[in-house]
Amino acid sequence: MHNKLIAVVGPTATGKTSLGVHLANLFDGEIISADSRQVYRGMDLGTGKDLGEYIAEGKNIKYHLIDIADPSDEFNLFRYKKLFIESFTHITSAGKLPVMVGGTGLYISSVIQDYQLKEGDFSQANLDRLNKLSDEELISLLPDQKILHNKNDLASRERIIKAVISGSGSSVLSFKVKSCVIGVHYEREEIRKRITSRLIQRLDSGMIEEVKALIDKGISPQKLISFGLEYKYITLHLTGLLNFNDMFQKLNTSIHAFAKRQMTWFRKMEKEGVKIHWVDKGDRKQSEQIVKKFLQNEI
Repeated sequence: MHNKLIAVVGPTATGKTSLGVHLANLFDGEIISADSRQVYRGMDLGTGKDLGEYIAEGKNIKYHLIDIADPSDEFNLFRYKKLFIESFTHITSAGKLPVMVGGTGLYISSVIQDYQLKEGDFSQANLDRLNKLSDEELISLLPDQKILHNKNDLASRERIIKAVISGSGSSVLSFKVKSCVIGVHYEREEIRKRITSRLIQRLDSGMIEEVKALIDKGISPQKLISFGLEYKYITLHLTGLLNFNDMFQKLNTSIHAFAKRQMTWFRKMEKEGVKIHWVDKGDRKQSEQIVKKFLQNEI
């Protein structure tokens, strides 16, 4: 089982965690989260961090890379991959099967497609130094255009600076795993319905209060807005820039667009040679069969 990874991927609101926990329970595994926002403590409802889901047949399924950073921390792709490798090694050395679950395409690709990442200097002094440069000067510092894994990297100064720093280190982080990727598939209209009903349920469960508590703890509205989606629009509502109805409509539309972008990323992975076994509505029996074949080296 050494160096084998199961990955359960798909757009938001498709029940990836539930399927991942089921497979981890069945095949004696542990979960490694691949969610760029679930790493943060206190960001629970808005990130779909339902820790009650990590129980199968009355048994707690161990999870990794959830609640490991404060929202005020700088968390980046290099740090994620480094911690992923540590978690993977810990799980496999205990003779268990790592099951990666999440929808952050960049994190998933960095592992499955083994992005060659370099550690950057994110100290305040280095950030201040780079902030004095113009956009053009910053872009000229990019060591390799390949560092722009996402077109959005050029969408703002903050992203350009992150890209410059991420490519400026000397040590390269590389880690090869043999992976089996299971994708949870729903028709687009069904995903839309699931997203909207989940949003209503999360708002009823206290998502606005969660964001207010983060602001009360001293997390700046600007920082919360940078997390996007729920944190962005609820912060805009709490600071008086959006009324409740506008906040709901804009947030709902944004989550639908986000799910579409996630699917675009997974299609891109497929075009680049990653085999994704799409399973309709996260069918458990079909998923079990795929994992069995993978573990027996049949696929």
